[in-house]
Amino acid sequence: MTPADTGSAGHRVLIDSSDLDYVQPFGDTVLRAALRAGIGFPYECNSGGCGSCRFQLLEGEVDDLWPEAPGRSDRDRRTGRLLACQCRATTDLRIAVRTSGEYVPPTRPVSRAATLLSVNDVTHDLRVFRFGTDGSAEFRPGQYAVLSIPGVASPRCYSMSNLANSQGEWEFIVRRVPGGEATGVLFDGLDIGDAVVIDGPYGLAWLRTESTRDIVCVAGGSGLAPMVSIARGAADAGMLKSRRLHFFYGARTPSDVCGEQFLRELPSSDDRIDFHPVVSMAHLEPDTPWVGAIGFVHEAVGRILGGELTNLEWYFAGPPPMTTALQGTLAVDHRVPFDQIHFDRFC
Repeated sequence: MTPADTGSAGHRVLIDSSDLDYVQPFGDTVLRAALRAGIGFPYECNSGGCGSCRFQLLEGEVDDLWPEAPGRSDRDRRTGRLLACQCRATTDLRIAVRTSGEYVPPTRPVSRAATLLSVNDVTHDLRVFRFGTDGSAEFRPGQYAVLSIPGVASPRCYSMSNLANSQGEWEFIVRRVPGGEATGVLFDGLDIGDAVVIDGPYGLAWLRTESTRDIVCVAGGSGLAPMVSIARGAADAGMLKSRRLHFFYGARTPSDVCGEQFLRELPSSDDRIDFHPVVSMAHLEPDTPWVGAIGFVHEAVGRILGGELTNLEWYFAGPPPMTTALQGTLAVDHRVPFDQIHFDRFC
């Protein structure tokens, strides 16, 4: 397995009604090549689920890698709109898409070879996978990378849980998916020293260090990874010397609760960090010892933080039902300003 070709060989992509163009190297995608070129091509999940990277093909031909991707609606199919994250140019292209400065990557993504350095359990189904690459690991807290794993047909997106570093270390907290192809290989098929390809960084929900508001991180499942990175980044930037961090973790059962162990390692006064574990009532067995909050994590957020919601900076990651419900709670029910809400959609 080798990183995607990022040389000059490839197909030229012209964005209509603009002076923007770039080369999509062979083996890359229309979206990732644009981001590597520093172009603000709209996107979120990078995996065919959200539909944010829709574009209109005006001239040329592409290979559609996933015609039935859930992010492409029936209307998109009728009108011929495609997903840039699922298309590879097979000729030079002319496309229509509305670019925006908010999507210009702060660090241009790079595809690089990596080797597995260590594996550590977090819970019965969550593990930390640490990989090493040549050169530094450059990304912002909260971003993700695309991993190409031996024997797995398509790449997978996983968020980093550590911070950028000069040692080239990339840490991911991954949840085992029952029957999952990628996590099956990660958990049972990779040995220390085995190789993968890490392509990144990607993502828009990185830590806003310029904000002076208290911080809220809400995680569920492997959404723990970017929230741990956000918390670590806030501590590293000295933000927790003057602000509070509220860290919520939504779990199915008490044995799934995690996250506090990472917060204890942060160089900050304990009285500025509040950990709020929440266990789903639907999965709480009778007579199970549990003294924490019970229910859905988005409801617990409202109960615990009350009228303060509009004065906070919000970061969250987890299963789509959780992120959708929390987005509704914040933006619709409590009218939290959109620019205070940060998450990347994964489907």
